[in-house]
Amino acid sequence: MGKKLYIGNLPYSATEQSLADKLSECGTVESAKIITDRDSGRSKGFAFVEMSSDAEAKSAISKFDGSDFDGRAMTVNEARPQAPRENNRGGGNRGGGRW
Repeated sequence: MGKKLYIGNLPYSATEQSLADKLSECGTVESAKIITDRDSGRSKGFAFVEMSSDAEAKSAISKFDGSDFDGRAMTVNEARPQAPRENNRGGGNRGGGRW
């Protein structure tokens, strides 16, 4: 069990502070980061929260998974490590001269 949690199905009205305040009922929240769209800046509806201990993280999962947050049933579970990305630079025509 890790200390970093994935929080899904968040309302777009949620802020990092309101999320941290809610999860602080289970212990110390080290950080809360709502993931936003790079272009629009709008929330993507999920976040990552880091709790200060494994016990607090387990407590937050059991207390908040499926609980209501502004009309949405949150998904709370242990965050998985990010999968490595392949170096995919597109492909296709790279330009060049005409024959």
